Amino acid sequence: MAISVFDLFKIGIGPSSSHTVGPMRAAALFAGALRERRLLSRTTRVEVRLYGSLSATGVGHGTDRAVVMGLMGEWPDRIDPSTITPRIEAVLADQVLPLGGGDSIEFVWARDMLLLDENLPYHPNAMTLTAFEGASSLYRDTFYSVGGGFVVDEEQAASGRLDADTTVLPYDFNSAAELLQLCRTHQLSVPELMLANERIWRTDADIRSGLLAIWQAMRDCVHNGLRHEGILPGGLNVRRRAARLHQSLQEIGRPNVIGSTLSAMEWVNLFALAVNEENAAGGRMVTAPTNGAAGIVPAVLHYYMKFNPDASEDDVVTFFLGAAAVGILCKKNASISGAEVGCQGEVGSACAMAAGGLAAVLGATPEQWENAAEIGLEHNLGLTCDPVGGLVQVPCIERNAIASVKAINAAQMALRGDGEHFISLDRVIRTMRDTGADMHDKYKETSRGGLAVNTIEC
Repeated sequence: MAISVFDLFKIGIGPSSSHTVGPMRAAALFAGALRERRLLSRTTRVEVRLYGSLSATGVGHGTDRAVVMGLMGEWPDRIDPSTITPRIEAVLADQVLPLGGGDSIEFVWARDMLLLDENLPYHPNAMTLTAFEGASSLYRDTFYSVGGGFVVDEEQAASGRLDADTTVLPYDFNSAAELLQLCRTHQLSVPELMLANERIWRTDADIRSGLLAIWQAMRDCVHNGLRHEGILPGGLNVRRRAARLHQSLQEIGRPNVIGSTLSAMEWVNLFALAVNEENAAGGRMVTAPTNGAAGIVPAVLHYYMKFNPDASEDDVVTFFLGAAAVGILCKKNASISGAEVGCQGEVGSACAMAAGGLAAVLGATPEQWENAAEIGLEHNLGLTCDPVGGLVQVPCIERNAIASVKAINAAQMALRGDGEHFISLDRVIRTMRDTGADMHDKYKETSRGGLAVNTIEC
């Protein structure tokens, strides 16, 4: 399975990569399949069945709305988030849906959007779409949203392939041990090795411009989070904090990172809060590697770019390549899906990625890079995914801020050492996988356990 840096960092919309971005992509793929089979004009009705975690927290995550937009032919990286609400309201009012952006079909929300209290095999995030001509089924497919916006269909899932890309890479690795050995053998840093692999898909110029576009999308997300105020949607009445925190930090002035660590950390908190508040509001996002954990990587990168006067665009590229190597290992050997292994797979993986990215840009050896990622992930093991009300707000928003600071500390600790440490990154990733398997389903993005079932005051 070949995974690109651009698989882990994808432009989309909030609030969830697995519950919003993935389902929209799946529905758009389904509409495209109908077009390819010349079935669009024959289709008179589409039925949507959401299973498992997509059903349990789908409304809070906007899964139902995302699927409808995907059926209209919209894609998460292209859609204007501000158009979603009025278009959904029109579907609800008129009970018609322009399938694939073309002819309208009848769509009765209560009849055609089914949230089912059952699971399908292969993954908790499952959905089945069926196109009908009258009472007869024309075409049907089942999709699994496996985290980070990745989607596989029934055939891929049944064959055990959670990713269709079988590209042969010059420096393929399936473990951190293999990656470190490749770096030693070929005298490469982790970002250099990652860049060599990326050249299989893209030119150096395209890699650079693509990563800088990702960085710009992250910067835009922070900017939007800093200028928006008010109450987040969903009914919990969670108030945005980033705008007011930004104002207060500007009044303090530019902090000295060395002499005022607490002030610097407040900026890290600010960047993470801004991103995840924007995510909770359904704004434009970058999965990193998921939406629920999307604030950590940009917060740490913003921290580096803001407080290092010598920072450059080259550093941005290095950071993303160093971070992506960690994400690839987590995805290959465990999971980045909260519905599969809990929040350790989302925030834990993102924390490790940010730590690895920061260590890489600060000149870490491959061994120090591995140590930074290991520290970042190890201290998020066992983290449950128990969003209150099925919304990516409590505890998700603050959790990103806390993990961002952890990532910086992990990189600093690793860089103070020589790379030798007791627990390897591979062992921590395996532990995350095993812990996720042991974790009760109610703690894996179903909102049926933990904080989600306790009364808290927001």
